[in-house]
Amino acid sequence: MRLSTTKPTFIKYTFTKTFKALTPSGLPDIDYALNPYVGCAHGCTYCYARAYVRDAEVAREWGSVVKIRVNLIDVLIKDVGRLKPGVVGLATITDPYQPIEASQHLSRESLKILLRAGFKVDLQTKSPLVLRDIDILKRWRDRVEVGLTITTLRDEVAAIIEPGAPPPSERAKALRELSASGITTWLFLGPVIPGVNDDYGSVKNVAKLAADTGSLLIHDPLRLKPQILKTLSQALRTLGLNPNNVINKARSKAWLQSVRDVVEKACTDTGAECVPAF
Repeated sequence: MRLSTTKPTFIKYTFTKTFKALTPSGLPDIDYALNPYVGCAHGCTYCYARAYVRDAEVAREWGSVVKIRVNLIDVLIKDVGRLKPGVVGLATITDPYQPIEASQHLSRESLKILLRAGFKVDLQTKSPLVLRDIDILKRWRDRVEVGLTITTLRDEVAAIIEPGAPPPSERAKALRELSASGITTWLFLGPVIPGVNDDYGSVKNVAKLAADTGSLLIHDPLRLKPQILKTLSQALRTLGLNPNNVINKARSKAWLQSVRDVVEKACTDTGAECVPAF
């Protein structure tokens, strides 16, 4: 196994404006979506969010171009004043705690505005940067849920399929700290990819983390979109796998059932509570 990654050596950051901060969400149990950034520097090879980004440059150069919604906070203040409070997904097609958030604070300021206005927030990230805002999350723990995406606990594998994201070992530590602080947490095991993280041992390790932290485990198989085939195939080759074999397997009903069986067994064995994503 070669441990080189496809992590971009340069991230292009530009500013853009938005007319809406909160948009209707098509996700179950989520009323609104809030995406502070267009694009994501994590550049995960399997990420199909690029298929839903209207910005052609960001979609084409996924992982190396990120646009900052410079007027987001002003627009959000107006939105919370006119919309009925509900559950906000922070974020749905970007990571709210990708590296640029450390200096821009758009997610942090959004949390303050939403929670003070009576909204609930369900946020999902791959970054321990979320711990920077633990003061807000603890204060409003009755209105927030925090999800950490962990596809595998093997840092060397994650470095290839999620080249710009923090190591899963760091995410696991963040999940433990959030849970210990009394914040409702969940763990997203997705995507499950044939030959990468679908074996019982890999799944059980993640399930045990969910059980140890009292986190609901949400699992999701690989969702194939045309936009991800090139980057995913490159990562699979780096892992020594045949992309065509992996893709064909991911499309088979037999494999999908086997994944459900493996996850259910791992959850039963560890005592984790598990549900499918959709």
